[in-house]
Parts: sequence; C-alpha cells; structure tokens
Amino acid sequence: MSELAKILFEKHIYLDVEVPDINTLFRLASSNFSAQSQLDEKLIYNCLQDREKLGSTALGLGVAIPHGRVKGLKDPLISFYRLQAGIDYGSADSEPVDISIFLLVPEVATQLHLELLSEIAQTLADKNKRETLRQGQLPIEILHSLTN
Repeated sequence: MSELAKILFEKHIYLDVEVPDINTLFRLASSNFSAQSQLDEKLIYNCLQDREKLGSTALGLGVAIPHGRVKGLKDPLISFYRLQAGIDYGSADSEPVDISIFLLVPEVATQLHLELLSEIAQTLADKNKRETLRQGQLPIEILHSLTN
C-alpha cells in the first residue's frame, strides 16, 4: 500500500472549488486542516505561506503541491483541491493551477515528508492520471486515481 493511500480519504477531496487566488485557497485549506486536526488555522496558513515564499510549489502543467512541516502535528494530513478555474501560482511555466494537493507533516517527519512529496509528484507527472483528476466526477474516482 502506498503511503498516500494510508492518509488520503474521500472526505478530504474537494471538487470544483471556486477561489479567486492562492491566498484564498490557502485560507480554505488551512480552515479545513484546522477542523481536521484541532491545530490553529493561522499556524497552518502561515506554514503554507512561509513555504511558498521560498519558491512556488507549482510543478507546472497546472498542478501544485503546497506543503509544510507543522509544529504540534502528530500525523501527516493531506487534501486534494480541484479548482473550477485555474489560479496564478507563480509557476515556472506560467500555467494557471487547477489541481492542488496540500500536504502537512509533523515538524520532525523529514523522511516521510520527502517520501510523500515524491509519491505525489510521480502521480501528478502521469498525464493520464492528471486527466482523470481533472475530469473525475466523484471523490472516489479521484482517490482511486491518486492511490493506485
């Protein structure tokens, strides 16, 4: 079983989300993560923003993996957002991002963090999987595509 399959659940897959920009998306993801983990929403938002300031987490081809290590988090958290319309992420290819997979890991989970990021990046590199992620109608379809 993949590491991703162990932590991604259907209820954390959000489809056709309407947001005007990256900050609004980060606020939404932070709010959802906060409800899921009982961690402070502002702490999560600042963690995501601080990482993004180091360089865009957009990979190109309309996909991004915003991520960070969060003090006080016990287990990794992940969520998938498919946007109704792409937003500017400052990606190297200047393509608007419409697929974002958010990943939070405990502050000390360095190796796990890298393994999860690698697995997500490999999945998003697959053209057929990206197409399924963009066209899937149900969260279960997205979950299956990401974890198989």
